[in-house]
Amino acid sequence: MADNNLTAFLYNKKDIRLENISIPEPGPGQVQVRMQHVGICGTDLHMFEHFAFGENNITEPLPLGHESAGIISKLGDGVISLQVGDKVALESIYGCMSCSVCKKGNYNLCDDVKVCGTPMTWGSMSKYFVHKASDCYKLPNHVSTEEGALMEPLTVAIHSCRRAGIGLGHDVLVTGDGPIGVMTVMAAKASGATRVGITGKHGYRLNIAEKVGADFTLNVTSKDPKDVVQMVIDAFDGKADMTIDSTGVESCIQTAINTTRNGGNVTISGLRENVVSLPIVSAGFREIDIRGVAVNAHCYPIARAMVAAGQVNIKPLLTHEFPLEQVDDAFKMANSKECMKVMIKCNES
Repeated sequence: MADNNLTAFLYNKKDIRLENISIPEPGPGQVQVRMQHVGICGTDLHMFEHFAFGENNITEPLPLGHESAGIISKLGDGVISLQVGDKVALESIYGCMSCSVCKKGNYNLCDDVKVCGTPMTWGSMSKYFVHKASDCYKLPNHVSTEEGALMEPLTVAIHSCRRAGIGLGHDVLVTGDGPIGVMTVMAAKASGATRVGITGKHGYRLNIAEKVGADFTLNVTSKDPKDVVQMVIDAFDGKADMTIDSTGVESCIQTAINTTRNGGNVTISGLRENVVSLPIVSAGFREIDIRGVAVNAHCYPIARAMVAAGQVNIKPLLTHEFPLEQVDDAFKMANSKECMKVMIKCNES
């Protein structure tokens, strides 16, 4: 087929190139999607800055994109759950579905887990993309593809709240005012938390957090860690029942432990620094559980239902949109932090 599938490739640090490649054909059980919106997330920015995924260097050009939604343009053999023209959100993570972990339903913990737009796995920041039909979630008519693309970070927030065990009456602190952190505020409130506060260093983002439901926001720029702990205690009139760190930064994880009550838990959804120093004696003696988050599992139906019912309004998080042809400018904007969520518009319709 003609080479008219414009796709964003990361070639090196801060080196994104657009290439026209062949439009992919769907195989059995797959669908071809005419992509509409693809978000830029923290993982994308880390790879953009360092040309690395975690501590592993990227060794070849990488097609980017994993927060995505589009319109079904072709069906592969055997697909009966979707039709051409359906709007869909694409789940980006999948396991082998054969190992014992996958068979238990924890496909996000598979040793062979794949995430679109990360090394060895094709990304969706393109005009056309092929994906498993079973990982495409049909969107109601009143839900846009912008919201469909934002469901991927929302599923991370939902999974984080489930890992933390948030329920009715809980006081919850979120550290980090990026899109995942702000969505975690929304998910925590929807999970029944009585009060949810958030710390961060960007007034623009903290204002959005307040608009979407944060009971208090704390700008901790240039604050001593001990002062931050006291600010949180003053805001809650005590310590949080549980804290979710969306940054993966050592100082924020330390704050999370020090602001969580005895017997509570700290859940780490942000992944940045591989090795950090923690007040482990304090955490151990106070019986604070430390929990991890591996993207999400089984959260797309929940996110779709929450957005469709108006239980969460994720539209305020979409602050900037760029056409695919301006992907380099989009990444520079996202990297500036003077935004919340930057979206790539892949096709006009």
